[in-house]
Amino acid sequence: MTDQHQRAATDDQRADAMTIWDYHQMHHQARPCSAAIGLGSHDLGVAAFAAQLFHAGLFPVLVFSGGNSPTTKARFPRGEAVHFAEHAMQLGVPLPAIIIEPRAGNTGQNISFSRQALTDAGVQVESVMLISKPYMERRAFATAGKFWPEAEAVCASEPLTFDDYLKSIGDEKLVIDMLVGDLQRVIEYPAAGFAIAQDVPANVEAAYRRLLDAGFDSRLLTS
Repeated sequence: MTDQHQRAATDDQRADAMTIWDYHQMHHQARPCSAAIGLGSHDLGVAAFAAQLFHAGLFPVLVFSGGNSPTTKARFPRGEAVHFAEHAMQLGVPLPAIIIEPRAGNTGQNISFSRQALTDAGVQVESVMLISKPYMERRAFATAGKFWPEAEAVCASEPLTFDDYLKSIGDEKLVIDMLVGDLQRVIEYPAAGFAIAQDVPANVEAAYRRLLDAGFDSRLLTS
């Protein structure tokens, strides 16, 4: 990490970011589920962790969902789901256990398209494990509550600390911007019909407002 990135946030701003980081994680206990969905993104660690959970026997079938986005097209030119699936197979997940859903362009589509793919495959789902980036757990949970309320959602992500995730990305400003952007979506998406409402504690909202005021805003929704 460069000196510029090390100085991207003050100690107080890092503390605010850690408050939001903790809020984004659902702290669910991993348990066996009918199926799992690996949510596509820039983070190939999602596929690696999904493979680890598969080998632990937590689900028999794994959907990788995601097409291309402006932030992932260069890294995953054949689509997020395809690259995630290939990585999981390199880690020993057998092809018959994988369903590739290559069309989703947002989290709502990740859930609804994966639900349809599992139905088409004849998989009966009572519970689904949502495997995502660490800071995306709550948004995935809220989205599943809207688009697949019949299935019990169990969230999972790599067990990384905030500092470990910063090191893995290498850009403190970008990581905090992403935390703030995801929280904006958690707050605003229910009114738009994209998710179920989540309680946002006062200390989390205060941290969010302070970081917004400090300019951590490159990943906000545009009106």
